[in-house]
Amino acid sequence: MERQITWTNNGIGIIEAEKRQGQAPAFLAEEVVEKIAAFHSSVPGYAVTPLAELPARAKELGLENIFVKDESHRFGLNAFKGLGGVYAVSKVICEKLGLDLEKADFSQICSEENKEKIKDMVFITATDGNHGKGVAWAAKKFGCQAYVYMPKGTVESRVQAIRDVGATEVLVTDYFYDDTVRMANKRAEENGWTMVQDTAWEGYEKIPTYIVQGYTTLAKEAVEQLKEKGVDAPDLVILQAGVGAFAGGVLGYLVNHYGEKLPKVIIAEPDTVACIFESAKINDGKPHASTGSCETVMAGLNCAEPCLVTYPALRDFPVAYAACPDFVTEEGMWLLGKPLAGDDKVISGESGAVGMGLLYELTQNPDLAEIKARLGLNENSVVLLISTEGNTDPDHYTEVLAKETL
Repeated sequence: MERQITWTNNGIGIIEAEKRQGQAPAFLAEEVVEKIAAFHSSVPGYAVTPLAELPARAKELGLENIFVKDESHRFGLNAFKGLGGVYAVSKVICEKLGLDLEKADFSQICSEENKEKIKDMVFITATDGNHGKGVAWAAKKFGCQAYVYMPKGTVESRVQAIRDVGATEVLVTDYFYDDTVRMANKRAEENGWTMVQDTAWEGYEKIPTYIVQGYTTLAKEAVEQLKEKGVDAPDLVILQAGVGAFAGGVLGYLVNHYGEKLPKVIIAEPDTVACIFESAKINDGKPHASTGSCETVMAGLNCAEPCLVTYPALRDFPVAYAACPDFVTEEGMWLLGKPLAGDDKVISGESGAVGMGLLYELTQNPDLAEIKARLGLNENSVVLLISTEGNTDPDHYTEVLAKETL
């Protein structure tokens, strides 16, 4: 098994964060995110997700503290994706009803009169699991229908989870993720349905922008929770990427919020499908598709083509990019699921735990000592991670946690 993490930087060098070039994305500005968070707070079941604290593990790794935003508690969906799904679906519905996209809240959209007008709306999406569950859940919330297509190899637990939230149809295709997206989009065009996808391509950017904006609520919460714990800004943030909608959305908000005090940010991807990493390595300013095998346990990150909406932020602001073999996220799952005394426990799935595994390797793997030094990681460093999902594949999670040691 290949056990090497591959690194690249964005052409400016890991320690030269002050020389970042790029414009803070206006669509993720502080005042915009305030309105998005206000909408989410109007959705039944909304609650701020926990910010777990791991001081004992941090000390073991030679750090001051590690904080983990635990999105397994989001809307009862075991993942963060409902934030983007419900926000995007609400915007599409507002456009159909002629409601003010800036001011309409959930109860206004869901009035009996409005629900009668939108009951025949159909939303369709492609997903590795969590996004489709979020869209199906959102559509049902508004009394609409949702069709969800999934790539070949999807485990049954992820399929059933989408059926359970009320999808009209869930279909596992014979294609990998990106071709499944194209298949779903073709069906949307043929039937006059609305495609709700968390990646963007030429001519399809408005709805992905809504989805990306929806994700920012978790970043805003995390920033406020850190402040409550006396942390003005973390020293390092690790964000996992598939198409980069989540990573770019969170990063874009952090750029706007922290400005010149932006923490160092690393983007982590599976090494077999690392489109953001490969784009950074080519370093011509343009997004590039992954050339890997698309085989990874990190199902939610198994995406070969970058999201155009967020790519500029992912190109301009991270200090480094890491392409990680599957063992890295399995280490993260184990470390988060087996906390040291005094630390919070986080049940984190394959797409949620890669940041923790990468942090462990950064601090403990002697082959990465130079990168650790260049990042300035030491006993005074505070790190923020985001666990984007819980145990969405329970069988594999149980197998990983059954190990006595890493």
